Amino acid sequence: MTAARGTVPSAGGRWHWDAQALWAQLEPRLPGLSVEVLARAPSTNTVLLERARVAPHARDGGGGRAAEAGERVGRRQADMQPCLLVAEHQTAGRGRLGRGWRSARGASLTFSLALPLAPADWSGLSLAVGVALADALQPEAAPSTPSIALKWPNDLWLAPPAEQGPPADGSLGRKLGGILIETLARGSQRLAVIGVGLNVAPLPEPLPVDLHGRMASIAEIDPGANAPAVLARVALPLVEALHNFERDGFAAFAERFAARDLLRDQAVRTTAADAPEGTARGVDAHGALLIDTADGRHAITSGEVSVRPVGGPDTIPSPAP
Repeated sequence: MTAARGTVPSAGGRWHWDAQALWAQLEPRLPGLSVEVLARAPSTNTVLLERARVAPHARDGGGGRAAEAGERVGRRQADMQPCLLVAEHQTAGRGRLGRGWRSARGASLTFSLALPLAPADWSGLSLAVGVALADALQPEAAPSTPSIALKWPNDLWLAPPAEQGPPADGSLGRKLGGILIETLARGSQRLAVIGVGLNVAPLPEPLPVDLHGRMASIAEIDPGANAPAVLARVALPLVEALHNFERDGFAAFAERFAARDLLRDQAVRTTAADAPEGTARGVDAHGALLIDTADGRHAITSGEVSVRPVGGPDTIPSPAP
């Protein structure tokens, strides 16, 4: 098993991901794990789901391993073994509601983690993943520093420093990343594919007009950040969070989510017919968004609901694989 070392670009511009080190760190917690880094892929979520759908007789390999950019690992086909798949350049990334996402090699981190998961209740999983990522990227923020906040149900945002107060334009911050969770049943098991997209550095110009001033990057709070280093920082906390969620559900993350809840006590609009406009009041024990309206409190659970602050920017595509 071989893998490149280090976390800096080579002379030719390729990132060194040190896939073997990631594998050695994660495999004890995810037996049978494969770690793969592809130079290019349409969508890491799509790749993993398509592999899992391959007929069982198409399997062609043995145990877990690590692979570097451009190498395919057939062992993942048609099985339920864990796999961490990274795409240096994702060409057809997608988020909630089928939205696309603009990414750029070196400026974005796009990866998916597939693993069998069997929680008693799946509710709140995207919130738990958001908590794990935010805590790993920024355990705490000084009042003078932008802070990572979580926007229900699956976005990471960079909020202005607390001592500055809310911006004059009414916005709550800028989008930093997104999460896309999909599942696939095979026999008695269910494979969860956790897709993550993070803006590591500012995207190169030209940007679409609708994205100007609306995208944040990790470099704003960590100027030395690069994609491999960010992956190394979040991978293990993500795995541990998924194990904790499987055992304890959203309850294990509720307090930490509340501390980062971007929408709490904000006036919001939604696409829910029974709560088109109201005030967000946090989430319930299952991670449902609570909205107070003129006719009472409503709990929003559907993944087909879009939420945006009143007076703030419209919803923009989440950077999810």
